[in-house]
This record gives sequence, C-alpha cells and structure tokens, in this order.
Amino acid sequence: MSYFSDLGLAEPLLRALETKGYTDPTPIQKQAIPALLEGRDLLGIAQTGTGKTAAFSLPSLHRLAANPKARNSASCRMLVLSPTRELAAQIADNMRGYAKYLNLSVQCVFGGIPVGKQSRALVPGCDILVATPGRLLDLIDQRALTLRHVEIFVLDEADQMMDLGFIVPLKRVANMLPKERQSLFFSATMPKAIAELGKQFISNPVRVEVTPQASTAERVEQWVTFVNQSEKQALLTLKLKVGLAETEGFNAIDRALVFTRTKHGADRVVRHLATAGVNAAAIHGNKSQAQRTAALLGFRKGSIPVLVATDIAARGIDVTGVSHVFNYELPNVPEQYVHRIGRTARAGADGIALSFCAPDEKPYLRDIERLTGIKLDPMPLPENFQQDAARLPLPARKPAEAEQDARRDARDARGRGGPAARGGPGGRGAGGGGGGRNGNVSRGGQARDGKSRDAHAREAYRGDRPAAPVRGPLFNPLGNEARGAVEAVRPAADRPVAARPAGDRRPHGDRPHGDRPHGDRPRGDRPQGERAGGDRRPQGDRRPRGNGGNRGPVTRAS
Repeated sequence: MSYFSDLGLAEPLLRALETKGYTDPTPIQKQAIPALLEGRDLLGIAQTGTGKTAAFSLPSLHRLAANPKARNSASCRMLVLSPTRELAAQIADNMRGYAKYLNLSVQCVFGGIPVGKQSRALVPGCDILVATPGRLLDLIDQRALTLRHVEIFVLDEADQMMDLGFIVPLKRVANMLPKERQSLFFSATMPKAIAELGKQFISNPVRVEVTPQASTAERVEQWVTFVNQSEKQALLTLKLKVGLAETEGFNAIDRALVFTRTKHGADRVVRHLATAGVNAAAIHGNKSQAQRTAALLGFRKGSIPVLVATDIAARGIDVTGVSHVFNYELPNVPEQYVHRIGRTARAGADGIALSFCAPDEKPYLRDIERLTGIKLDPMPLPENFQQDAARLPLPARKPAEAEQDARRDARDARGRGGPAARGGPGGRGAGGGGGGRNGNVSRGGQARDGKSRDAHAREAYRGDRPAAPVRGPLFNPLGNEARGAVEAVRPAADRPVAARPAGDRRPHGDRPHGDRPHGDRPRGDRPQGERAGGDRRPQGDRRPRGNGGNRGPVTRAS
C-alpha cells in the first residue's frame, strides 16, 4: 500500500502512478490532495519542481472520473491556465499520463500554432483544457470556446502571470467562470498584488506553503564571478568547453541552461558558442513554435547540451539532468533568480548555479542576496583567462550585423547603467528616475503609465506576443568614446540633421507654398457666430489689418 492508495484515489490513477514509478508523495502533495478531494479551494505557495502538477491533477482527475458527464460542444470541465507555452505543454503531457487509463480527454492550446486547428479540436468539447491566457481569449472571442461548464479552475504560476502582463486577461477570465466551481491558485511568491488577485478566484481556501517564500533550492551550490561585461562571453565559452569535456567532478556539465535578459543577447551567445564548437540552441519569444519545440526536444534528449533562454523559459523547462545554470546576465527582478536556478537540483539531485556579475550589475546582486537571504560565494576567474580568451575564435559578421550589435550594446548599457538607471542612489526610491531597460521605471515605484515597477523592463509576453519596449531618456554609462563608436557606424539617415552637409538641406525658400492657402481662403468658410462667446476675442483686442509697420499699441482686456 502506498500513500496514494491510502487516500482512496481511483484505481486507474494508481495504475498510472505505478507506471511512472511514483510511490512517495512530495510535501505539497501530502498537504494538497486530501483537501482537494474534499472539494475545497486551495492557495498553494511552492516553487517549480515541487510536484504541483500531480498535486492538482490527481484529485481533479479523480473527481471528474467519479462524476462522468457527456462532453458539451466547445467547452471543458477543467481549465488550467499557464503563463508560457512550454509550461502549458508540459502540464498537458503530465495530465495525459495520469489519465492514461481514464476515459478523459486533455487538450492544450497556446500561441504559435494556427488557431483554426485548435478551434476545430475543441468542437466536440473536452474534459481538461490547458491554455495560455492569450490564446484562450482568442478562442473565446471567436466563439470557439465557452467557460460556462468549468467545474475546476487552476491558475498556475500566478506571480509570473502578473510579471508578463496578464492581469487584464485574467480578470476577463474570472468574470466568465461560473461561480459554483473549485478553484486552485498556485504561486511561487505571494506579494500583496498576487494575494489581491487570488481573492478574485478563490474563496475560503486551504493554504498550503511547503517552502519559505522566495527561498532557493536547498541542493543548489550558488556562486558568483565578478567579470567585465565584455569578458562574459569568453568566460562562458571556456566554462562550457571545459565542463562538457569532463565526465565527473565539480566542473563536469551534463546539461547546462544559460539565461540572458534579452532575445538578441541569447542569439548572440549561441553564435559565439557555435563558432567555438559548442552545440547550443536558443529559446525565446522571437523563435517560432517549431524552433522552440525542436530546441527543447534536443535539450531533453541530450543532443543539444546547452540551452540559452530568456526568463520566459525560466519556469517552462522541466528537464531532468540539468547540472548547471549560468546567469549570463543577472535578472533585474530578483524573484526571477529563484526561478532560474530552480531548473537544476530537481528530484533530489544536486546542481550548480554560477552567476556572472558585471560592475553595473552589483545592485541586482544585492537585491538577490537580500531576497534569498543567501550570500553567493565568489569564484575567481580561471587561471590564464586572458590568454585563453584571446585565442577563442569570433563569429564572422556582416557589416550590418556589426552595426546592429553596436547599437544594441549601447542601448543595453543604458538600461543597465548604475544608480541613474535605478532611481537615484540606492536605486530603491519610489520617485527615482528610470530603471531596467526603459529609463522610466524605478525599482521602488511605478512607470508613467501606472504599470508595475518593472513591467516594461521584463521580456514580456502579452497574449503570447512580445510586448514593445518603452524608450526612456538617454543614458550613456559607456562615455563619449563608446557613443562615438556607435555614431561611426550609424548610417547618415539616422544622424542628427546638424551633422549633414549644408548642401543636403533644401533651403526654406525652395519649398512650395501653393498647397497651403493663407489669405486666399474665403472668410465664409470660417464660421463666426457659431462660436461660444467665451472663445472669441473681443473686437477691440484684435490688431488692425493694415501695414504691419503701422500697427499701434494693442490694448488687451483684463
């Protein structure tokens, strides 16, 4: 007899668990499953990799199987919302495994795939639907799906939903759900904003908290190397080449995840690694769904040992055997660090997290250490680093690519740069200047449009589409020398007008005026009496229409 059989779960579920080799439940499963079998709402605070999917899947599948119903067209009985495509696909795969011996259907919908194909699959209805918010609302707006028959609702990774700007779609979904339902709300952290959101979905919930909020994985060794931004690529390349060549020991790498802050940064890291002979792939929002799926599949199989990702993938990758996580760039939101390193040391294994910290990223490091309560151990640069780095090959680039990279480097440096980009000294003031990549968000305050403190600075998805970055005021921590380097490669069309030769500017007198009528316009076209009295200047207030040089003094009404 196992713990799961003691709970009274349906026999088909026990068979599926036995097939997967699950015998001992995780802490969150021990606390959540009994309450969910009773039909209670649940508020779960747990990091990724703690067994949340089984915690809500097993009791939900048991309840659906115990109360079979005919499927309604274009509807579902259980709805699971996930912030990212990868995580949605992962949840759906796990639920299909648990429902292997049950007559329950599982569908998964997310962006990047033609919506028509997904809408056709929903015509006969399904029992369980796993979705991202953007595609869910697309299907609802096209009347390909209704939520009126939902009996169980699960909101997973609620804090990342907020980070990615899904607050408005979530409120829309909340208004469409039937009042009589069971609701499950999961989040790795529980700030006030998340707690307020939870009140819209759950009532009188059972609270389950299996780890301290914002704690990091206990079996992860966390290190930091202080290095200049320009030396990070060489350091990463050398670390990976050495680690992948070794078979055992601290440096031996089985699979490695590398996190960058930007999409183009991830692509550039992959180009450098490929030139150095390291097989790597990138996964981020600008990749097609086919590219993302292929990269993740190769990473799972081991044919691609290095996966370079932005934070959108931080919670959507559940791959066993990830031995190392490299923070190529420190996240400007400290909570993201927790989710990044949570990709390793899963299922009782050990892991190593190594962060590269440039001088202008030290405030981010202090925020991370303050949040986690852990001071990262410093790791020095490798011996003979400068000599080894100088021998690394560089990828060949076209002039246009070099120009584009120079612009992006300057823009990223402005976003990272120092106290001015973090709202003044200390960087935590609510009224500070710009922060993140925008220059208009402080770490302690809000953007001009009222969004959360770092909502614009994150690599965001809105409805599975990348959000446009917001430009902020110019900040150039690299100095005039770097600015000159950028100006040198900037095409003439992009330069300020003052920098162009005088002959390129058309004299003012050469411009045609015939298209802009002035005195020839009939006065009858301009209504007079219809204006409000208060909008008309008194007659005595007007200048005479005679020769401009003979104008006399003008008396204005007080």
